[in-house]
Amino acid sequence: MSRIAEIYRRIEDSGRSEVFIHLRPQAEVEADYRAALVGDGPLAGLVLAVKDNVDVAGIPTTAACPDFSYIPDADAPAVSALKAAGAVVIGKTNLDQFATGLVGTRSPYGAVCDSRRPDYISGGSSSGSAVAVALGFADIAIGTDTAGSGRVPAGLQGIVGIKATVGLVSTEGVVPACASYDCVTIFAADLATAQSAMAVMSAGAPQRQWPADVPFAAPVTPRIAIPDALAGLDDQWRAAFDASVRQAKAAGFDIVAIPMDDFFAAANLLYNGALVAERWDAVGEFVSTAGLDAALDPTVAAIIISAGTHTATDLLRDRRQVEDLRNRALAQLAGCHALMVPTAPEHPRIDEVAADPVAVNSRMGRYTNFCNLFDMCAIAVPAGAVSDGAQFGITLLATAFHDSVIADLAARFLDAPSAATWPESGGAPLTELAVFGAHLRGQPLEHQLTGRGARWAGPITTAPHYRLYALDTVPPKPGLTRVAEDGAPIVGERWVLSPAALGEFLAELPAPMLLGKVELDDGRWITGFGCDHIAPTQGRDITEYRGWLAAMG
Repeated sequence: MSRIAEIYRRIEDSGRSEVFIHLRPQAEVEADYRAALVGDGPLAGLVLAVKDNVDVAGIPTTAACPDFSYIPDADAPAVSALKAAGAVVIGKTNLDQFATGLVGTRSPYGAVCDSRRPDYISGGSSSGSAVAVALGFADIAIGTDTAGSGRVPAGLQGIVGIKATVGLVSTEGVVPACASYDCVTIFAADLATAQSAMAVMSAGAPQRQWPADVPFAAPVTPRIAIPDALAGLDDQWRAAFDASVRQAKAAGFDIVAIPMDDFFAAANLLYNGALVAERWDAVGEFVSTAGLDAALDPTVAAIIISAGTHTATDLLRDRRQVEDLRNRALAQLAGCHALMVPTAPEHPRIDEVAADPVAVNSRMGRYTNFCNLFDMCAIAVPAGAVSDGAQFGITLLATAFHDSVIADLAARFLDAPSAATWPESGGAPLTELAVFGAHLRGQPLEHQLTGRGARWAGPITTAPHYRLYALDTVPPKPGLTRVAEDGAPIVGERWVLSPAALGEFLAELPAPMLLGKVELDDGRWITGFGCDHIAPTQGRDITEYRGWLAAMG
């Protein structure tokens, strides 16, 4: 049985018809899958599910409202990028109508149930996308995130959800919820797959450019903030978060507790203030004129209709308040590299949501709503299970463009293999630096790299055209020089860092050290440390050792 046939059999046997709003014919997906495997795309062989507020050419976009449906002529850029990399779309997934909700129950196509416990919610609004990954119907899935829709269902389904800095992934071809804060996200069962997909999506057509000083890793001992009080968590969920804190400490994180009042105040504004007016701007006219048979979810319709009552003055006032709250909240994070929070404070049953849809939904966003308002990036990762069988997850958040930092931290938290973070191939400006002495890992000047957000990228060896000299410096350093003859290969390390960080190195470089191009044994040339032509005459030739550590040890 082919892989696609197995997936379709799994979907049929599951009885989970509410997960997809539109499932493509199996034969079409089989043909696309075979074609993708012939190519060399980085995502070849991955099956992709797409939230049904994101356009896929030729497939209806409903935003979980049948009367709103239209058939787009083109893929959204996020979809197009993933398809070009070899991912194959299997279908469009269910969601909270117009991406308004964090529960996954606000859809005329049915409430999307938890992948493990059908009496419980899936989390939303990207409900179908998260459950499709959790149940193995897709390898990756597109979600969207305004208030936490790309994180809450990841947490409840025990999978990974990445929400990049606002604007790094194009939202063209996406039915807006609150356009100023909307993000396209990715779900996957593991961090490596999620990063591969996010790198592809972000490299497509970003609406915002990376700065020149992007960090690519967290420090060796990162400082991580956690809430000083776990509002909304019962004893079991508190115990689960406490276990996550212990796991973080075991991973080498330095933990500090901070007050969360300003974060929570902003979270409350997203739905209970004038910021919700953007939902009226997105679909308010349609909702207000739709007939009784339009299959509008009553809770969603009420939210959108009431959003139209706010004035421009109200919106400006609340945006100023968000900015004030952001400044105060981020001041609490000064000196910290990330914030770690529970992804969700509880896992409600479907009947609990039906009994009190607004209050339960509001509680679900306590630890997520502030993120996009504060221009933060986030990664939700699984963190075990609660004793009642619920999946527990934590989210790592950081300020804008520190996406690599939290990706690095997530890998350390999960004890996953160290690897390049998704921004490195996702469009962030970077440079490579070859080091051969005091900046090697464990050496006295390593902190000059890690303190600038550089990432260790592995050992290297030069082409056999160099000689190495021990220089009379403090601390001791080697000098690397290229020679016309009698050269040898020299062992060093490759680091990845931002252009701004490299510029700082160049400005602060003491004599006789230089930065220039170094030839590696694979024929590549990268920037590396060397020394001027006079220094070798004053140093001791240590070329025979083929590297600094061997010479010193």
